[in-house]
Amino acid sequence: QVQLVESGGGLVPAGGSLTLSCAASGRIFSIPHMGWFRQAPGREREFVALITASGTTDYEDSVKGRFTISRDNAKITAYLQMNSLKPEDTAVYFCAAMFNPLPWSKRLGAESYDYRGQGTQVTVSS
Repeated sequence: QVQLVESGGGLVPAGGSLTLSCAASGRIFSIPHMGWFRQAPGREREFVALITASGTTDYEDSVKGRFTISRDNAKITAYLQMNSLKPEDTAVYFCAAMFNPLPWSKRLGAESYDYRGQGTQVTVSS
Protein backbone atom coordinates (compact mmCIF):
# COMPACT_ATOMS: atom_id res chain seq x y z
CA GLN A 1 0.00 0.00 0.00
CA VAL A 2 1.10 3.54 -0.72
CA GLN A 3 0.19 6.68 1.18
CA LEU A 4 0.18 10.19 -0.26
CA VAL A 5 0.25 13.16 2.09
CA GLU A 6 -0.21 16.70 0.84
CA SER A 7 0.93 19.80 2.66
CA GLY A 8 1.45 23.49 2.06
CA GLY A 9 -2.08 24.72 1.61
CA GLY A 10 -3.41 27.83 3.26
CA LEU A 11 -4.96 31.26 2.86
CA VAL A 12 -3.25 33.69 0.51
CA PRO A 13 -4.31 36.98 -1.09
CA ALA A 14 -4.85 37.20 -4.81
CA GLY A 15 -1.54 37.52 -6.59
CA GLY A 16 0.25 35.55 -3.91
CA SER A 17 2.10 32.26 -4.05
CA LEU A 18 2.00 28.88 -2.38
CA THR A 19 3.99 25.69 -2.80
CA LEU A 20 2.23 22.39 -2.23
CA SER A 21 4.07 19.15 -1.48
CA CYS A 22 2.96 15.58 -1.94
CA ALA A 23 5.04 12.95 -0.17
CA ALA A 24 4.63 9.30 -1.07
CA SER A 25 5.46 6.51 1.36
CA GLY A 26 4.86 2.82 1.79
CA ARG A 27 5.59 -0.08 -0.54
CA ILE A 28 7.24 1.81 -3.35
CA PHE A 29 9.48 0.00 -5.82
CA SER A 30 9.47 2.36 -8.78
CA ILE A 31 9.15 6.03 -9.61
CA PRO A 32 5.50 6.95 -10.09
CA HIS A 33 3.84 9.40 -12.38
CA MET A 34 2.40 12.09 -10.10
CA GLY A 35 -0.48 14.41 -10.74
CA TRP A 36 -2.24 17.26 -9.00
CA PHE A 37 -5.99 17.73 -9.08
CA ARG A 38 -8.37 20.17 -7.42
CA GLN A 39 -12.01 20.37 -6.50
CA ALA A 40 -13.87 23.50 -5.58
CA PRO A 41 -17.24 23.48 -3.80
CA GLY A 42 -20.02 22.72 -6.24
CA ARG A 43 -17.62 21.92 -9.04
CA GLU A 44 -16.26 18.75 -10.53
CA ARG A 45 -12.75 17.59 -9.76
CA GLU A 46 -10.33 18.82 -12.38
CA PHE A 47 -6.82 18.04 -13.53
CA VAL A 48 -4.20 20.64 -12.66
CA ALA A 49 -0.78 19.25 -13.56
CA LEU A 50 1.18 16.07 -14.17
CA ILE A 51 4.81 15.09 -14.01
CA THR A 52 5.68 11.69 -15.40
CA ALA A 53 8.31 9.36 -14.06
CA SER A 54 10.64 10.60 -16.79
CA GLY A 55 9.95 14.25 -16.02
CA THR A 56 7.52 15.18 -18.77
CA THR A 57 5.05 17.79 -17.54
CA ASP A 58 1.56 18.81 -18.54
CA TYR A 59 -0.76 21.53 -17.26
CA GLU A 60 -4.38 22.50 -17.40
CA ASP A 61 -4.73 25.56 -19.60
CA SER A 62 -5.83 27.98 -16.87
CA VAL A 63 -2.69 27.37 -14.80
CA LYS A 64 -0.09 27.37 -17.56
CA GLY A 65 2.53 30.02 -16.90
CA ARG A 66 1.46 30.35 -13.26
CA PHE A 67 1.93 26.86 -11.78
CA THR A 68 5.02 24.68 -11.97
CA ILE A 69 5.10 21.00 -11.09
CA SER A 70 8.36 19.37 -10.07
CA ARG A 71 9.57 16.33 -8.21
CA ASP A 72 12.34 14.98 -6.04
CA ASN A 73 12.71 11.31 -6.90
CA ALA A 74 14.98 10.60 -3.94
CA LYS A 75 12.22 11.78 -1.61
CA ILE A 76 9.40 10.50 -3.83
CA THR A 77 7.82 13.89 -3.45
CA ALA A 78 6.05 16.08 -5.96
CA TYR A 79 5.66 19.83 -5.65
CA LEU A 80 3.28 22.35 -7.11
CA GLN A 81 4.58 25.91 -7.12
CA MET A 82 1.61 28.22 -7.56
CA ASN A 83 2.19 31.86 -8.45
CA SER A 84 -0.14 34.71 -9.34
CA LEU A 85 -2.96 32.95 -7.53
CA LYS A 86 -6.52 33.96 -8.34
CA PRO A 87 -9.71 33.56 -6.28
CA GLU A 88 -10.88 30.97 -8.81
CA ASP A 89 -7.91 28.80 -7.81
CA THR A 90 -9.58 28.25 -4.44
CA ALA A 91 -10.13 24.51 -4.00
CA VAL A 92 -9.00 21.40 -2.22
CA TYR A 93 -5.86 20.27 -3.98
CA PHE A 94 -4.88 16.64 -3.88
CA CYS A 95 -2.22 14.56 -5.52
CA ALA A 96 -2.36 11.20 -7.19
CA ALA A 97 0.25 8.62 -8.12
CA MET A 98 0.40 6.02 -10.84
CA PHE A 99 2.97 3.23 -10.86
CA ASN A 100 1.84 1.55 -14.06
CA PRO A 101 2.18 2.95 -17.57
CA LEU A 102 -0.22 5.88 -17.83
CA PRO A 103 -2.02 6.22 -21.15
CA TRP A 104 -1.67 9.87 -22.11
CA SER A 105 -5.38 10.09 -22.87
CA LYS A 106 -6.22 9.05 -19.31
CA ARG A 107 -3.93 11.50 -17.49
CA LEU A 108 -6.75 13.97 -16.88
CA GLY A 109 -8.82 11.67 -14.70
CA ALA A 110 -7.85 11.14 -11.06
CA GLU A 111 -9.63 7.80 -11.19
CA SER A 112 -6.93 6.59 -13.60
CA TYR A 113 -4.28 6.79 -10.89
CA ASP A 114 -3.46 4.06 -8.40
CA TYR A 115 -3.44 6.23 -5.28
CA ARG A 116 -4.83 9.59 -4.19
CA GLY A 117 -4.18 11.74 -1.16
CA GLN A 118 -6.68 13.41 1.14
CA GLY A 119 -6.00 16.90 -0.08
CA THR A 120 -4.99 20.29 1.25
CA GLN A 121 -7.14 23.42 1.18
CA VAL A 122 -6.02 26.42 -0.82
CA THR A 123 -8.01 29.60 -0.36
CA VAL A 124 -7.27 32.72 -2.37
CA SER A 125 -8.89 35.89 -1.11
CA SER A 126 -9.87 38.70 -3.43
